Amino acid sequence: MGTSTQAYGEPWYWDNRYSSESGPFDWYQKYPSLAPLINLYIPRHVHPRILVVGCGNSAFSEEMVSDGYEDVVNIDISTVVIEAMKKKYSNHPQLKYIGMDVRDMSEFQSGSFNAVIDKGTLDSILVSAKQDAVFGID
Repeated sequence: MGTSTQAYGEPWYWDNRYSSESGPFDWYQKYPSLAPLINLYIPRHVHPRILVVGCGNSAFSEEMVSDGYEDVVNIDISTVVIEAMKKKYSNHPQLKYIGMDVRDMSEFQSGSFNAVIDKGTLDSILVSAKQDAVFGID
């Protein structure tokens, strides 16, 4: 029997998960499928500062940097994954990783970012939209 989804808000759940899973994990969508939307709403030429909440160990932010974004700040509740990502991307100054609970971002001043990406929400919306299209729901 699996762990209850009620544990998703608990740091210990994610620390345990990332301690046992070493490879990158994306829930549904990977950066290439979301890039057209991101490029449309967050143009690279304005050099935006972007916050990615709940970054996990996804390759999403790395792929954003490869696509030309220069300032991507990643936060996650799991200190295990943040330390692993800091180590993995230590030679990428465009990527910053901070252990933080999205429910308390008082460390950041208002207006610190040009855009905030919650990829988990994007995944949910896109999966729901695909299901709606399949089932003919308007």
